[in-house]
Amino acid sequence: MSRSTTIQARIDPEIKAQAQKILSKLHISMSEAISLYLTQITLQKGIPFDLKIPNELTAQTLSKSEKGEELHQVNSVDELFEELES
Repeated sequence: MSRSTTIQARIDPEIKAQAQKILSKLHISMSEAISLYLTQITLQKGIPFDLKIPNELTAQTLSKSEKGEELHQVNSVDELFEELES
């Protein structure tokens, strides 16, 4: 298979850096990762993961959590499970 097409994309530099760290640990180049992604789009005949628009409650909850609002904290996993079981 010939690899002669070039793709240019504008990506947030922080996202690119984070992705490169992960791909490096997997010994996969950015080009190989993009090729894998496009291959999966072709094989799946669509985006290879769910794309969803959150409902209003989910959108509000995500917004609050990103702001650090209304978060519940516990001191340990055991404490979390105790609360969940009660």
